[in-house]
Amino acid sequence: MKIAQDVRRRIIQIAAFGFSNSYIGNFAGGRLYKGSWKNFCNPGINCYSCPAARFACPIGAMQAVSGSAKFSVSFYVIGFVLALGVVFGRAICGFICPFGFLQELLHKIPSPKKRIYKPLTYIKYVLLVVFVLIMPAFLTDNFGLGAPAFCEYICPAGTLEGGIPLLLTHPELRAQLGGLFTLKAAILLVTLIGCVICCRFFCKVMCPLGAIYGLLNKISIYRVRVDRVSCVSCGRCASVCQMDIDPVADPDSAECIRCGRCAASCPVQAITMGFKGKQNRNGISGSNRKAADNCGQKPAVFEHT
Repeated sequence: MKIAQDVRRRIIQIAAFGFSNSYIGNFAGGRLYKGSWKNFCNPGINCYSCPAARFACPIGAMQAVSGSAKFSVSFYVIGFVLALGVVFGRAICGFICPFGFLQELLHKIPSPKKRIYKPLTYIKYVLLVVFVLIMPAFLTDNFGLGAPAFCEYICPAGTLEGGIPLLLTHPELRAQLGGLFTLKAAILLVTLIGCVICCRFFCKVMCPLGAIYGLLNKISIYRVRVDRVSCVSCGRCASVCQMDIDPVADPDSAECIRCGRCAASCPVQAITMGFKGKQNRNGISGSNRKAADNCGQKPAVFEHT
C-alpha cells in the first residue's frame, strides 16, 4: 500500500514538473519562454527565468505587484495562492511543486540523514514578511518601483533554474558578476547540501510559498483525518514522515505536505486523507483490532480536543 501511494504521488510530481518545464529546447540558446502561459502562476516554486519554465512564479509575481509604482495588489496573484491554499493546503508542496520534487531527488543521494532543528522552520515566515511583503512595497527606487527582494537576494531555486543556465549561455552576463551572485551562489550551495542531508530542507526552512500554504493547512478542505479511537499509538506514521511531524498529535501541522506516507503506513487505517470523510468513533473494528494485536500493542483511546 505504501509503495502504491508513493508511486502515484511520484507520477503526479513528474507530470507536474514536465508540464511546468516543457520548453527544454530553450536551454540551448538561453532563451526564455514569454508566451501567453507566462500570464499564469505556477502553483509551486519554479523560477520565471528558467528557460524551460511555462508559468510565472507566484512569489515573484507577488513581489512584482506589491512593489509596483502604485502599490497596487493583484487580486489574481493573491487570490490564486489563497484559493489553492484553502482547497489543498500544503498538498500543493507534496504533489505538484517542481522545486519540491527536485529536493526529494536530492535527498536520495547517499549521505548521513539529519532532522531539522525545529526553531529553524520559522525562518520561512520571516522571509515571507520581510522579503516578499515589506521590502518590495516600501523600499522603492526613484521611479516608485520596489525590487523583488526574495528573488533578488535569497531564492536558491531562481539561482539554480534561472541564474546558472542563463550565465552558461550568455557571456555578457558573466562579465557582470559581483558580490550579489556570490551571496546567492553560497545560499544555493547551502540549500543543496541541506536538501541532501535533510529531506526538503528548502521547504522546511526557507520557502515563503510553503509558509502561506502551511498557515492555511488548518482550514484547507483537503486534509489529514485521524480516527483517534482506532489509533494504536504504534508510532509508524511519525517514523515515516518526511517533514518530521507526528500526524496523530498534530494532523493540521503547518509543516505537513499531505504526502500520504503516514496514511499508507498505518496498520489499522486510522489515518485518512482527502476532501471529506467520516471518522469512526464507535470503537475499533475486528480487522483493526487484529492489526493492533499484530503490532503487539493495545488499542489506545484519545480524548478529543
